[in-house]
Amino acid sequence: MFTQIKAVIIDLDGTMLDTAPDFLEAINRMRTDLKLAPLALEQIKVMVGKGSENLIQKVLEVDFDAVQVKAHFEYALETYQRHYLDINGDHSKLYPGVIEGLQAMRDLRLHMACVTNKPLAFALPLMKKKGLHDYFQLIYGGDSFPRKKPDPMPLLQVCRNFQLEPQQVLAIGDSSNDAIAARAAGCRVLNVPYGYNHGEAIQNVESDGIVETLLEAAQLLSTATQL
Repeated sequence: MFTQIKAVIIDLDGTMLDTAPDFLEAINRMRTDLKLAPLALEQIKVMVGKGSENLIQKVLEVDFDAVQVKAHFEYALETYQRHYLDINGDHSKLYPGVIEGLQAMRDLRLHMACVTNKPLAFALPLMKKKGLHDYFQLIYGGDSFPRKKPDPMPLLQVCRNFQLEPQQVLAIGDSSNDAIAARAAGCRVLNVPYGYNHGEAIQNVESDGIVETLLEAAQLLSTATQL
């Protein structure tokens, strides 16, 4: 099923980078400003993946009712974003096999795009800091379009940019967001098992398979091109 793949679309948080420790630091700094108790890393992991607005909504819901969440939301989001920019990338790390996988995909002459729900103001400096930026011809963030994953809009734009049919494009991510967006766009999709996926088992997500690393994904594509 991967013999016609000409491009890959790769997620960022939970797929290339373990950024949960960055989220934890920025969120708990924000919570300190609001005089709230810190949250634990495992609490944060189930909240990430659907954009900053959803993340802050979930964080505030730990302590506040709907009326209070609305009252505190704007300040909390602004404060969180300020703190995140201060520490962006300081606590995150690359998952095993990421650089090797990206290099192998480049060697296969695949078109490469990163589509993340992280705002571009966070994603671009983070990717440069971690040595990821230059592997990608396209980088789209959660604020690049009116709708973000799991909506297919960003993936369909990548297909248009690369002048490819969706079935020639493979999406790789750690969550149901990636799989749902890929299916809706008509792209193939692989999941990695080590990310966040909103606290749910990745094995329950409908996809074209699970790969342990991005390098394994590249090897799968390399084998497919030889068939």
